[in-house]
Amino acid sequence: MATPDPGRPGFALPLLLLAGFRTLIDDLHAELARQGHPELRPVHGFVLQAVGTEGTTASELGQRLGVSKQAAGKTVDRLVALGYLERADDPADARRKLVRLTDKGLDGLRRSAVVFDRLRERWTAILGEERVAAMEDDLHRVAQPNFFRLDVPGWFGG
Repeated sequence: MATPDPGRPGFALPLLLLAGFRTLIDDLHAELARQGHPELRPVHGFVLQAVGTEGTTASELGQRLGVSKQAAGKTVDRLVALGYLERADDPADARRKLVRLTDKGLDGLRRSAVVFDRLRERWTAILGEERVAAMEDDLHRVAQPNFFRLDVPGWFGG
């Protein structure tokens, strides 16, 4: 079956969605760098979100991200070295180590939220509030109900 509009082939839609995502993420990280977080990378945002305010173990983190415990541990090591995460004893079980956000990690997440709001405002200045809201509504209609998934790193990795 041919695409109804040859100027809009089916494969272009996911590429355009990815390009829009990439534009937002690149702009986010450029601004975070200006605000004192030059070492944060896109995958780090998924990790910081997956750790959350309560903390988690490396095994649980790997499950949330859809990667192995070893892959999660490697990223945790990097974020600990950068000062975004820390390892601590679990008060509920001395055999377990928790991974927790540091103040720097919390600051990165808070700044990200503010920057994303500004980026949305930039898109509305270009496209108009109605079009951006309609795009969001349409994406909600076609995306899976649990669209906020943290396992994107594992999903991309195969």
